[in-house]
Amino acid sequence: MSRQTTTTTQRTVTALDTGVGPVVAKDDPWVTTGRAAREMGLRRTEFDLAVRLGRIRTQAGRVPGERRVARAEIERLRAGPDFPEALRRSVHAVGTAEGADLLGVAKARFTRLARLGLLVPVAFHLNRYRAVVWLYLADELRLFGDDEKHAALLTGRMPEGLRGLLDSGTDLRPRNWRSRHLGFLLREAEDPWARAGAVASFLDPLHVAQLVRDPYDRSHLNGFRRRPPGGANPDSPGARLAADLMTARDDDEIAWLRADLARLVDEARAHRPAPRPSASCRTASASEPLASRRPVLAPPPARPAVSARRDTPAAAERARRRGLLARWRHRTARAATCPRRRDDPNERP
Repeated sequence: MSRQTTTTTQRTVTALDTGVGPVVAKDDPWVTTGRAAREMGLRRTEFDLAVRLGRIRTQAGRVPGERRVARAEIERLRAGPDFPEALRRSVHAVGTAEGADLLGVAKARFTRLARLGLLVPVAFHLNRYRAVVWLYLADELRLFGDDEKHAALLTGRMPEGLRGLLDSGTDLRPRNWRSRHLGFLLREAEDPWARAGAVASFLDPLHVAQLVRDPYDRSHLNGFRRRPPGGANPDSPGARLAADLMTARDDDEIAWLRADLARLVDEARAHRPAPRPSASCRTASASEPLASRRPVLAPPPARPAVSARRDTPAAAERARRRGLLARWRHRTARAATCPRRRDDPNERP
């Protein structure tokens, strides 16, 4: 009897093979965004910001809502000078404290400049207290500080007109971020309906319903609306706050978005009408009687049947006891309502 020898070949596993999702062959011209970030040595936040700023080009994937990166794009970036540090510096975002240090001003002055729209945020996140933390590109702040025209804004007293705007509560940070984020969504959209959905994402649903009155067009358009960045649970307080920041509030901003949405929806209809039910389905639904469309309620559950046999000795005994108990209760209640007088000669001592 011959012995069979089993040979096991050891395979070296790298960090790229342990990522989420299937292992992609080297000859595949496309990779997922997560794999592309790992191959370029970028954190996911850095990679996402580079995509939004147009530093990294992506295309739509096979699954709706998925993005992918060409290997040629990765090689192009790798061939650049000082990779990946140069790319990482170009997407370096800072908060208020670090931004104020870059400009050499106090944090309060930095916040006032941002509220006036002179410093445009590129992203935001919520801290543990659900307060909005705005982020700014470090390169843009350096350019702002190096411009001689802004020297008066960085030192000395704020001009009177700008102080009046601040006193009235002006804060253009959410609006400027929305404008920047809309530009990113429009660059990413590859379909007329997707471009219309990007604009509709910044409008209240009531405004969208007023502009797009056809229910089939509106339902198709809502499928292309984009959620606020962050990926939080839509029902969480943080997601609701992000949705509020993404919704236009100023009248002129709303009017501008409504005009763009009306134009883009007309272009989308001309390119490809929204899907509708077939004529036969609509005819059958209209001809169906209303009574037949009502939901059919299930009958109430039947009560368990009570045994009708009462001729057993046990049943007769229970009936006799119930009768005695009823007579005793009747006599007790009657005595309580009609008590006898103490001078009644028939009363027993």
